[in-house]
Amino acid sequence: MSHLTESQSLDLDPAIRDWVLIPIMIVMVLVGVLRDQVTVLLGGGASTKKPGLKAIRETRILARGATLRTYGSHIPLSSFTSRKNFLSNAYKKGEYLKNPAAMNQAVNPMTDPAGMEMMMEGMKKNFLMIIPQSIIMGWINFFFSGFVLIKLPFPLTLRFKSMLQRGVETPDMDVTWVSSLSWYFLNLFGLRSIFTLLLGEDNAADGMRDMTAMSQMGAAPPGQPQDFYKLHLAEGENLLLTPHDWELGDIEHRLLVQYGKRKPKIASDIVEVGDSDEKSIGSSSENKGKGRRKGGKRD
Repeated sequence: MSHLTESQSLDLDPAIRDWVLIPIMIVMVLVGVLRDQVTVLLGGGASTKKPGLKAIRETRILARGATLRTYGSHIPLSSFTSRKNFLSNAYKKGEYLKNPAAMNQAVNPMTDPAGMEMMMEGMKKNFLMIIPQSIIMGWINFFFSGFVLIKLPFPLTLRFKSMLQRGVETPDMDVTWVSSLSWYFLNLFGLRSIFTLLLGEDNAADGMRDMTAMSQMGAAPPGQPQDFYKLHLAEGENLLLTPHDWELGDIEHRLLVQYGKRKPKIASDIVEVGDSDEKSIGSSSENKGKGRRKGGKRD
């Protein structure tokens, strides 16, 4: 085993560290910062145009209906009914839509300015990710193909060999050695904390987030924009079907029964009082047993 370990040890030239390892990481950091700034200049970064007041009302009115369905039992029946009728009529008439005149028309992303703008933003982000990464990968493959750059200080299984030694097809090399192309991918997915420290949380230099978005787009192409009129109609129907059970009804009687000031009237009150009586009886019997034990010891 010692002979095998010695045969797998490699002596790397320090110039590889100075002219290959560190430059690749520095170039990727600089390209990420440049890409974030270009995205901001093109209007696709943190300075993206915020939605208008009508668009916010169109979305928040759905949350209002869901809140009423969830917590409507905390208000009286008359208040719940008035709110339910008001919201259901507003949903049906499309009073909170951004464009009430087009509520019965199908949403076409090619004619909707907001849909076109969203598609253009996605295309710009994809181009700003694909072009720099393709250039860096071609640069590494052309100048540093077959280089072994670093050895990881912890052991790994053979499953990581294809991921860490891309471009170096040697079955006898230890898994802990990392090739130049694999070092590029490790930096692509591992520089998120550096970009967050330099550019903040909402930055456009996160390669892992873009790769995830591209995989989702490849698996399922983007669909049509949301039809808020259908969402409003569905929320109105759900609201009309929601029953009301006021939780504060007969609260005075329940409190008096709980504290023993009034006799229970219904089966549930009897069960609650029985449970409390059993607890009190059990505690009193335990106290009596303790007293008897103490008395026996004194005798």
